[in-house]
Amino acid sequence: MTAVVHLRDVLPDLPAPEPPRAHVCVLASLNYPDISDADVALIKRFTKVALSTLYELGADFEFFDTSEALNNPSSAAYFDGLLLLGGGDVDNSCYGMSTPHPTTYGVDGRADRDAFAAIAAAAAADRPIFGICRGSQLLNVFRGGTLIGDIEDYALHHGAPGEPEFVDEPVDIIPGTRLAAILGTDRIIARNGHHQAVDKVGGGLVVAARALDGITEGIEDPKRFFLGVQWHPEDDDGPATDRMALFGAFVDAAEQARERSAAAVARAD
Repeated sequence: MTAVVHLRDVLPDLPAPEPPRAHVCVLASLNYPDISDADVALIKRFTKVALSTLYELGADFEFFDTSEALNNPSSAAYFDGLLLLGGGDVDNSCYGMSTPHPTTYGVDGRADRDAFAAIAAAAAADRPIFGICRGSQLLNVFRGGTLIGDIEDYALHHGAPGEPEFVDEPVDIIPGTRLAAILGTDRIIARNGHHQAVDKVGGGLVVAARALDGITEGIEDPKRFFLGVQWHPEDDDGPATDRMALFGAFVDAAEQARERSAAAVARAD
């Protein structure tokens, strides 16, 4: 795979927090098969905003780029939290679909398997996990859920051919969920540009947000911080308040996981 996005392209133009509140594992593929020039620009912008937001909230990070095979994806367990960003489509074989939809793009089954290994390790270590777009879909598939291969009536979710890919989409937040507590509202205007979405919800997960057409836009585990949103809060064309609320809740949870780990070590000593 020829790299078109480099790590240096997405690093924050800010000093790292010292000392950090939390040390986060950020996992994404900066490059994937058949990536378009438009998606290169989006990956650069969205990833830089996400990483800068972590710095602004007092967390630092290590970036796991699944464009190439990870040496040890299970080392995600040694961080205070796991953040999964967007990218190409999840390999349809991961959720039992024998034939990919003709619109499927950017598939890298090895990258998916590395991501699942990182999710498994972070979950086993009781670390908070937050997934965005592809990241949310990976969380659902990891729990045994499935995905819609392509949303036929897509007008709410992405632009038409020849139009801007991303649209401002109303999304209803389900009352009583962790997501509702984080965002403090029952509806947001989300930045969306997706053609796939959660179909069958994975084991132990509940729907936390829906589009106006009923498409699932958010999932969560009510018992732990295992949260996915289909939209892109890290799109800086969208509301900064929602981005800071979501990333802030994740960093808070990562800081709490860090404190639990430190307390466990102290007890062992």
